[in-house]
Amino acid sequence: MEYVQSLAVLISVYMISLISPGPNFIVVTRTSMAVSRKAGLFAGLGLACASLSWAILAMAGVALLIAHFQWLQRALEWAGAAYLIWLGIKMIAGAKQPLRLTGTAEPTWQGAMRRAYVVSMTSPKSLAFFGGVFAVVIPAHAPLWFLLVVGGLCFVLSALWYCGVALCFSNRRIASGFLRFKAPIERGMGSVLIVLGGLKAG
Repeated sequence: MEYVQSLAVLISVYMISLISPGPNFIVVTRTSMAVSRKAGLFAGLGLACASLSWAILAMAGVALLIAHFQWLQRALEWAGAAYLIWLGIKMIAGAKQPLRLTGTAEPTWQGAMRRAYVVSMTSPKSLAFFGGVFAVVIPAHAPLWFLLVVGGLCFVLSALWYCGVALCFSNRRIASGFLRFKAPIERGMGSVLIVLGGLKAG
């Protein structure tokens, strides 16, 4: 019963973290609209793989290691902050550029997955959740089956959410509506990324 309760709490907290807007949401929506539905779906799978990677790292005790070595946590935060700021600047700079709904900017599905994976693995939001909340909720000396279920759920829930987002934003009507306000929306999203990066770097 203890593990069932822990699992229920973990899923609830993870879902809240998952659906809250952040760098992951931005990369999958923009990929879906700027490249293709296929690229957006693979970006969603890339984010799911990152969620699984973070879960494995947290359960392997990396979160505990980071907690004991402040310089390591700081280095990871700086790297993630720098990447988010770079993405934000790039998004603001290209806000006025037209966004093709059937572009071929991403040559391979591997590229879409890789970019989304890197965004999630360097996201301060992911570091904060998996290195903090996630690690605390996992019971001490949890059995192997529990850890496998947790890892599997992180992957499946993430894939369902982000692939669903990709399907939504690859829809012509939704994408066309976005294009009407593309410049201010992308400036806003880029500014959010820069602020997030700045907060973590400060």
